[in-house]
Amino acid sequence: MATKSSDLRAKTDDQLQEALLTLKKEQFNLRFQKASGQLENTARVTQVRREIATIKTIIGERAKSASAA
Repeated sequence: MATKSSDLRAKTDDQLQEALLTLKKEQFNLRFQKASGQLENTARVTQVRREIATIKTIIGERAKSASAA
């Protein structure tokens, strides 16, 4: 299930890092399933990749605003 960016923005930096780690592990497992031909939900690969990008964007925005302040 895709996470809304507004929900992600409400999380703390530590929670975002934890979510990022979890998604990276899931992405690895999905790639492994795809290579072995066991992947059933191919759309999940794209969802995970986009969620990772969203989290990285939010982390980058926070770092940029913190350095500007």
